[in-house]
Amino acid sequence: MTKIDPAHVPVIVGVGQVNDRPSDPFAGLDSLGLMAAAARRADEDAGGGWLPRIDSLAVVDQISFRGLGDVSPALAQQLGANPRFCSKTKYPMGTSPILLLHEAANRIAAGEIQVALVAGGEALRTAAQRAAAQAGGKASDHNAMRAVTQRATPDYRQRYGLAAPVDVYPLYENATRALWDQTLDEAQRESAEIWARMSEVAAATESAWLRKRVSAEDVLAVSAENRPIAFPYTKLMVANSSVNQGAAFLVASLGAALAHGAAEDRLVYVGRGAAADEPADILKRDRYDRSPSMEISLLRTLELNELAASDLDYAELYSCFPCMPKMARRAIGWPLERPVTVFGGLTFGGGPIGNYMSHAAACMVERLRERGRHGFLFANGGFATQSHSIVLTRDAARALGAPQAFDFQAEADAARGPTPELAPDYEGPATIETYTLFYDRHGAVRSGVVVARNPQNARFLAKVTGDDAETISFLTASANQIGASGKATRAGEDIIWRM
Repeated sequence: MTKIDPAHVPVIVGVGQVNDRPSDPFAGLDSLGLMAAAARRADEDAGGGWLPRIDSLAVVDQISFRGLGDVSPALAQQLGANPRFCSKTKYPMGTSPILLLHEAANRIAAGEIQVALVAGGEALRTAAQRAAAQAGGKASDHNAMRAVTQRATPDYRQRYGLAAPVDVYPLYENATRALWDQTLDEAQRESAEIWARMSEVAAATESAWLRKRVSAEDVLAVSAENRPIAFPYTKLMVANSSVNQGAAFLVASLGAALAHGAAEDRLVYVGRGAAADEPADILKRDRYDRSPSMEISLLRTLELNELAASDLDYAELYSCFPCMPKMARRAIGWPLERPVTVFGGLTFGGGPIGNYMSHAAACMVERLRERGRHGFLFANGGFATQSHSIVLTRDAARALGAPQAFDFQAEADAARGPTPELAPDYEGPATIETYTLFYDRHGAVRSGVVVARNPQNARFLAKVTGDDAETISFLTASANQIGASGKATRAGEDIIWRM
């Protein structure tokens, strides 16, 4: 890679993270407060004096305190900054921090700016506790993403229970298990081993939310504390959004960093990356046992940085649900025995909706300062929809030196197979494409959904009723159920699946 002008080389100069655990939720920080606190820590980490120099301030959208609206102008005011660019992301997607990092790096590489701040924060725990207190202490649903979707008029997939991320990702889990020829026990064991290693990382990471090591057996064991959520996932396998966390990082040109007096051994260079999306409508995807957008994002990022997985000292493979790091590690050849996180994953590190990867980026910077040369950040957003990867490195020769086009959508689209037609009113014989079951808080199946194909290969959804013991027993058995035959029948407005 060619030598480049320090004025156009982006480096991360400071990182900051905050966990807020107030005894009184009304004394706790809201999302804006978390962002401001994290930004000040990033400034302190960078040696101080950076905040008034910010040319660009970008924040990850938050959902905890919706009344705050676009918090970027208020954050700039609190920090004493007057940035030329001031914005928030449209939605709180898991890819948001990496997108904002990449955009900031490109602006620096283009010479448009010299200093950028990226920040995000979610106070879902405090928001839920305040709401519960105001409601007289009644229990509150921490799953804000589900609450938002339930306020809208249900569409086709929502009527069959596919409303929140926790409902959709199991479709990928069960489909990939069949593709990889794993029994249920084998697939669950792989998930448990990955999650146990994540808990080890979290236990050793000061900024993680849950710093308690758990074993693979703990992750596998169903209990009152680890109840089933959506088959085959238990509570310890899903993102923990009931947190109050903020994270921020400062990106500057290498020239500005050195002129400011930054120590070179604390600077981490921003490398190249790649992004691509799956169709937003999950029913318009070609399949559920792979993600072309994920594969393109991962593989092109390695190629652009002239790296192989074996060259990486660390990786953050997004871990909202087990299917994501399991698919990602297979795409790049990441060994099972190596941790897939530097922060602790969304279960143990914490799952602050769209801002998790800000924490991962901050931890990656800290790890690379300690030892190693190359770190890989893979972010996922939506319903396995968005993928955005980027490399952070201590190798100046691999740093971005000119704006880089990171949109690889055309290549991802070309890698997909044909999308099946939808037949929402179909009745008759069909086969299972994938499926999941939904559990109540006591661990009993309340319902389920089968994504099925009719004899003409059209796709449709069918409900599994909570009283259908035969179908539930079949779907939860260890053998592979994908491709099994059943029958779709109508009951009122719904199509019901029977084995």
